[in-house]
Amino acid sequence: MKYDKVETQNTKIIRFIVDEKYRLLRHVILFLSLLIIIFFSDWLSQYSGAYMYYRMLCVFSVLITMFYVNMYVLVPRFFFKGQYIFYIVLLFLLVMIGTIVMSTLLNLYLDPKSIIANQHNKENYRASFEGIIILPPFILVTTMIKLFQRWIRDNESITELRNITLTMELNELRNQINPHFLFNMLNGIKALVRTDQEKAATVIMRLSEFLRYQLYENNEEMTLLKSEIDFLTNFLELEKIRRDNLLIVITSNIKSQVTNNVFLPPNLFTIFVENAVKHSVNINGDESYIRINIEVKGDTLYFECVNSKDYVYEPLLSDKKSGGLGLVNIKRRLELLYGENHTLDIESTKSEYSVKLTIPL
Repeated sequence: MKYDKVETQNTKIIRFIVDEKYRLLRHVILFLSLLIIIFFSDWLSQYSGAYMYYRMLCVFSVLITMFYVNMYVLVPRFFFKGQYIFYIVLLFLLVMIGTIVMSTLLNLYLDPKSIIANQHNKENYRASFEGIIILPPFILVTTMIKLFQRWIRDNESITELRNITLTMELNELRNQINPHFLFNMLNGIKALVRTDQEKAATVIMRLSEFLRYQLYENNEEMTLLKSEIDFLTNFLELEKIRRDNLLIVITSNIKSQVTNNVFLPPNLFTIFVENAVKHSVNINGDESYIRINIEVKGDTLYFECVNSKDYVYEPLLSDKKSGGLGLVNIKRRLELLYGENHTLDIESTKSEYSVKLTIPL
């Protein structure tokens, strides 16, 4: 019981440090704590009257500015990007500029009770020199807080990403490797064996590659771009056997040396292609189409999937639910993997549905 109570307390403290809803309260506590530290410091107690409050305001303003410049400029732009030496140099430069500004502001208004005005100048310059040595460790406390926040959020993102990936894998195994799919494929192969043995052999090869990828290769954290493209091609070619009047076009400008050397998380495109298959059905038997284009330009991959729609046709409720959940999961997965460095545009009209995805490599 005692251990559970301590653990609950620790969790509350961590949530207070990390959660966005406590952000304003954290800043209020930082302001008040700094004011209290300055107000009860020894070097301020020797002054009185308006000059004491002027000194306190000057020191507080400069210190809080340094804290926020460190937290929102230096840490995210340099420390989190691995430029540690540059960060330390900039931190000391920030402290030097801050102490010079602080000393200048204090010298603009001297204590009228002082017998020798230069006494304050000497004290302020000596304080500036001490500040250059004392302040960096003090400011680094805010760096530790930002680092701790980053660590907690990264761990939470990794955990959520694993859960989403596991859910997606289970859904895909349930949706793709199901008895109906396999029975339809086997029945199709059986019919082809009698009419076109060469084509039947090709279908068996594609089916084996499809199943091997689903059962083994996509369990890895990263997969080759070539494997992902081959999987989509096999999946759509198998689907084409099951349906008449389905036009499938897969284009790519990617050279083989790129597809064989570029790795990416598996099943980034599968949900979009599955939805294209489900929604491209035409109940009148007219020709429907699925067009996929994958390009690599520089360090960016562009994926586009466009399929025809029959506005009369409505997928089964179970298909709509699984498709909707799949889209929610893949959107969240992309957020966790790439943050703001990816774009996903989905457009739907009466006759066409399109998905455009851009991700960094």
